[in-house]
Amino acid sequence: MGRVDLHEKRQLDLAEHMAKVNEQVTKAKAHARPWRAIIAAVLAVIAGAVASQANQGFKNWTGHGNYIYKIVAAACIAAFFIFGVTAVFGLAGKTRDVLTPAVGSSHAAVVRYAILLIGGVTVLFLGVSLMKVPIGQLLVGGAVTTILLGIAGQQSLSNIFAGLVLLLSRPFMVGDYIRLKSGALGGITDGLVAEIGITYLRLDTEDGTLHLPNSQVLAAAVGPIAPPRPSESGPVESGPVPETPVPALEPAKPDALGPAKPDHDDPPYGGPPYGSP
Repeated sequence: MGRVDLHEKRQLDLAEHMAKVNEQVTKAKAHARPWRAIIAAVLAVIAGAVASQANQGFKNWTGHGNYIYKIVAAACIAAFFIFGVTAVFGLAGKTRDVLTPAVGSSHAAVVRYAILLIGGVTVLFLGVSLMKVPIGQLLVGGAVTTILLGIAGQQSLSNIFAGLVLLLSRPFMVGDYIRLKSGALGGITDGLVAEIGITYLRLDTEDGTLHLPNSQVLAAAVGPIAPPRPSESGPVESGPVPETPVPALEPAKPDALGPAKPDHDDPPYGGPPYGSP
């Protein structure tokens, strides 16, 4: 018994030690996340500077000679993309974690998407410029591609912009009971605002959860309503209907003097009385 107890105790101590180590590692990662993004940004800047210096050793990538400069420039450009993307994602994630307790998850997500979009475009254009690609042609091609994507995804883009307007103007907040009046939404819709997303609004109604497009919500008439109150008296329980007692029939008592004798004055079978002419 003593050996078994000692073995179990060692296992428990080891499990507690591993739990503490995991907790410390999690805290260390949480504290090191901004430093990781900062270090990645610094390395991206250094890689871009080295690539820019190496680009001066040759005119174009297809020419002969200057292979060392080309290899150094290509490696630094690749490192610039890797470190730049890492820095953008790290900064966006840390910003969301910091802003979520203050402004809520929806607004923090909008800020995160904005940082990702701006940072991603910046890294892309700087990396392309380091690769000696004409920026003017890239801008023209990007503009044409943006127009085509905008026409193809018009509905999705309208929902995204409508979601940004709802988050910034704040006609209602999460947890409010609202009423939507819109023909596109099928008339009047009442419910509790559960989440305001980038593309959809989640509304809890009596019929269940509805995901409404932000563009339709922005075009609808919105107004607050009083939250529904639970009924004070609970549902009436229907019990079994009590049966009405049926009175028992008393049995006929026999005559103590016996059966009644027929009166001889009355004729049988309803005939004329005796002695009648």
